[in-house]
Amino acid sequence: MHVTYPDIQAAAARLAQVIVNTPLDHSQTYSQLSHNHIYLKFENMQRTGSFKIRGAYNKISALADEERNRGVIAASAGNHAQGVAYAARLLHIPCTIVMPKMASLSKVEATRRYGASIVLHGQNYDDAYEKARELQNETRYTFVHAFDDPDVIAGQGTIGIELLQQNPNLDAIIVPVGGGGLIAGIAIAAKSINPNIKIYGVEASGAACFRRSLDAGDITTLESVSTIADGIAVKRPGNITWGAVRDLVDDIFVVEDEAIARTMVMLMERSKVITEGASASALTAVLTHHLPFENKQVAVVLSGGNVDVMLLSRIIEHGLVAAGRHARFVTTLPDRPGSLANMVAAVSEAGANIVSIEHHRLGQALILGQVEVDLAVETRNEEHIEELRQRFLALGYSFQMK
Repeated sequence: MHVTYPDIQAAAARLAQVIVNTPLDHSQTYSQLSHNHIYLKFENMQRTGSFKIRGAYNKISALADEERNRGVIAASAGNHAQGVAYAARLLHIPCTIVMPKMASLSKVEATRRYGASIVLHGQNYDDAYEKARELQNETRYTFVHAFDDPDVIAGQGTIGIELLQQNPNLDAIIVPVGGGGLIAGIAIAAKSINPNIKIYGVEASGAACFRRSLDAGDITTLESVSTIADGIAVKRPGNITWGAVRDLVDDIFVVEDEAIARTMVMLMERSKVITEGASASALTAVLTHHLPFENKQVAVVLSGGNVDVMLLSRIIEHGLVAAGRHARFVTTLPDRPGSLANMVAAVSEAGANIVSIEHHRLGQALILGQVEVDLAVETRNEEHIEELRQRFLALGYSFQMK
């Protein structure tokens, strides 16, 4: 089964009155940092908070009456779930979604509010997928695949048309990659309009199934996935998406979770934009200098913004540490007046800000006459942390950084 450019054009016509034509904005900050002209495509501002409504609605709206009457079922970690549920509600079709037990609570509740029946099963997308297929066989629901379906791929590909309408001079498009539906659709659309445009995908290192498959020369299934970017935590490429990625995508980059967390924090600070890990992965590749060129016009797809608040708080803390904005020092001091004051003065003189400080006299590693100090500080960057470290060394403190 192949997806063609006319299929994507037909999807664009179906979606015209349903979706938001999301903005494509130039970013001076990321352009300077990457030495390219960076444009952000804000699919986090799409209905349901991600691009997934495009493929879901295109698929469901194309169903025959008999298929609609039976209802639809899907498996998803969150965004596809909301897209399918929302599309089904618009079209008055019964909908069941199977989600992993560890799915974001906010995504589960949002999906339920759109009117879907929720089944929680398994630890990841693949477990949920197997359960959804089992239920489909029992109930004869119509299955709406998250990525490996021609109508879904065509719907996602409408982003490619929008991008080149918004900026016909784009040299490259950077896309997050999970199962491959988004990048496959964009690659088909964009290269049909401009065969010379470059398409690059980005995977998290803990879920790099396409990178592994490309290196092996055939579809490869990962034993497990582990990443903060749950929206792209997929063990195996789709059968349809694999062919499109292999033939049309110029390269797949792999980024680390720590870098993704830093990018999420930077997007909040610099752009006032909240994105999920999967969404931030594409910009992460740009900021970590994976692009093999400079001074080009590059669109970066921010695929979604549905991130759980509790997870976001942890990612912010992690991102601040990774960016050198937060540091923790553990050291021992002589247990006498003035020791702690000297340490605090060193922090003040360095222009850092104390977040917390704990002072312990008891501990197996402590000898009589010593205290342990656990100090957390806000800093500007890695250089600032090093300055503070040197000040502590000059005072004769032996410490661990955590």
